[in-house]
Amino acid sequence: MTTLQKKPNNPIAHLSADDIEELGKALDAIRADVISNRGERDAAYIRKVIDFQRKLELGSRGVLLVSLFPPAWLAGTVGLSISKIIENMEIGHNVMHGQWDWMRDPKIHSTTWEWDNASPSDMWKHSHNELHHTYTNVIGKDNDLGYGIMRVDEDQRWMPFYLAQPLWNFVNACFFEYGIAAYDLEIGKYLQGRKDEAEFKAARNNVLRKIRQQVTKDYVVHPLLSGPSALTTLTANLTANLVRNLWTHSVIMCGHFPEGVETFEKKSIDGETRGEWYLRQMLGSANISGGRVMHFMFGNLSFQIEHHLFPDLPSNRYAEIAPKVQALFDQYGLTYTSGSLVQQVGSAWKKVFRLSLPNDFARKATSTLNPGNLVQMVFRDTKQESIAA
Repeated sequence: MTTLQKKPNNPIAHLSADDIEELGKALDAIRADVISNRGERDAAYIRKVIDFQRKLELGSRGVLLVSLFPPAWLAGTVGLSISKIIENMEIGHNVMHGQWDWMRDPKIHSTTWEWDNASPSDMWKHSHNELHHTYTNVIGKDNDLGYGIMRVDEDQRWMPFYLAQPLWNFVNACFFEYGIAAYDLEIGKYLQGRKDEAEFKAARNNVLRKIRQQVTKDYVVHPLLSGPSALTTLTANLTANLVRNLWTHSVIMCGHFPEGVETFEKKSIDGETRGEWYLRQMLGSANISGGRVMHFMFGNLSFQIEHHLFPDLPSNRYAEIAPKVQALFDQYGLTYTSGSLVQQVGSAWKKVFRLSLPNDFARKATSTLNPGNLVQMVFRDTKQESIAA
């Protein structure tokens, strides 16, 4: 991994090639153990979750029929927000990873599931399952890392555009489902002439069709069904979608962006072995600590390390295998990056702000209080980094 080898504090300097392959074999054994004993209790789990989510959504929408009354608006909005989070994270995300395909149930299968989200499932599976999970944290290959609008590593050349990345990130969080849909379209590739026009237009029409369906459901049909409560039901749906977007964005940010998570150069994965792929997932992911209910609301993506090691294992098993994975981190002298939701969100946002500025700017800024000097330092560093590049 050439990126890490260049760093002064190389986290894998003590590992030999044999160590890495032995680590891979140990992780393969953990995976094989889960596959060998997954069965009815796992199937019962996902069916129970889907049943609970659908009843919660139906009940919440029923309460919102009388959302003109403030208590009904509050109860219905909270319930709808929670049901949307569960549907996207613990159900949709995990079903579309193929975690339940072994059940051979066409209703709970990665090839048939369509989720409550602006991004069509087939496009999301390509950008997320095929690209993000294959090229995790590889700059220039994994566009989930910063979504193409943020600077994500100190080695990336700084440009004035990045000064606004905290704002872009906040806006993206508020409209996350639409940001993901736009990202899945690979608009940048199309504008650069690297994506076939006919293919892009077909994908664009698919996205617009899905967005129209979502908008019609949440902002037309259900409000109209509420009669006199139409306006308050509309605001309830807007609020639920906003809450879901902010929650989902925060959890995703915690998985790959806090301090302590590594990024990698494109050439670092040339000739990558199975053991090295596992190691990249371990170093490029971070967990969120919490209780059972919180893990459920995170879609078990609070076990992001385990999820990236075994993306197609049932999500209800991540808590079970996490101690075994952490033991391997300890055995091989690696840091198991984890923290509370507040800690990880704070760390991720701190990194967003830090990388919005030129390298070493924060250190230089502490030496002066003159705003004019601070502005000069930003653009002087820009010029210097441009020359160096």
